[in-house]
Amino acid sequence: MIDRITRVHLRDIWRHEAYNFTRWLQENIDILKEVIGLEIINPEVEQSTGSFNVDITAEDASGNIIVIENQLEKSNHDHLGKIITYLTSFEAKVAIWIVAEPRQEHINAVSWLNESTEADFYLIKIEGIKIGSSAPAPLLTKIVGPSEEAKTIGKTKQEKSDRHKLRFRFWDGLLEFSKDKHKLFSSISPTHYNWIGTSSGLRGVTYSYWLKKDAISIKIYIDRGKEADNENLAIFNELLTKKERIEEKFGEPLEWEEMETARACIIKKDYNIGGWQTPEEEWEPIYEAIVDAMIRLEKATKPEIQKIRI
Repeated sequence: MIDRITRVHLRDIWRHEAYNFTRWLQENIDILKEVIGLEIINPEVEQSTGSFNVDITAEDASGNIIVIENQLEKSNHDHLGKIITYLTSFEAKVAIWIVAEPRQEHINAVSWLNESTEADFYLIKIEGIKIGSSAPAPLLTKIVGPSEEAKTIGKTKQEKSDRHKLRFRFWDGLLEFSKDKHKLFSSISPTHYNWIGTSSGLRGVTYSYWLKKDAISIKIYIDRGKEADNENLAIFNELLTKKERIEEKFGEPLEWEEMETARACIIKKDYNIGGWQTPEEEWEPIYEAIVDAMIRLEKATKPEIQKIRI
């Protein structure tokens, strides 16, 4: 004979969260190992941290501190804040949050914490069940837990964030340096992107800086949009007829890229003199060299660009 599972309200099993459920969990801590696969030993209840009392503290097999917060109701911001406070106060390596109903925003938050911190966070859903006329039993389900993939994703996100911050600071310094040298970029603000650009005065033609981790380029970028391939090429070819004169004024050879597989055309010069990964105290010589190159590029090409009537 096969019986059916029925749900039992958690408060019908444990009337009081602290006095009943937490004490029961302390005595039956092995049930968590079955859910998350982590050895948990030496559980203690109601350990104090300032004005708060963490429900349970324990240790893993290596002696690292584990904090456990119980909530026999829908997850809320207050308990999320508490478990983060407990984690830092006890310098714990693992945080386990047991709730009756995990809200999506808290599932997202715990996932983010696993990606963004060295600690391991678990969000566990608890339900009460009976099979036929049996005694009630807890059903625990892991909703969110740590993983190597999550840590790798978090590390990648952090590296991306750090890169964005460095690029913003690099552009901020470059624009501050260049404003006393020429006015071409005077109305441009720093960004976290790998390029900044400003109009040449001809629609679709911009002067721009392009930044890599160890190099920087100056470019004239010609792009009037998806439907203007012929115009892009016409502008490029018009300037190409002045190639010798432009490069003589610029003082160096330039790379002229028709970009057959893309709609844009480019005139550029690359400089392997450092980039955003260069130590910040070494950025000023990069600024000096690249701003000088941009001034020369503008002087060599602006008169020719102003003649174009496409």
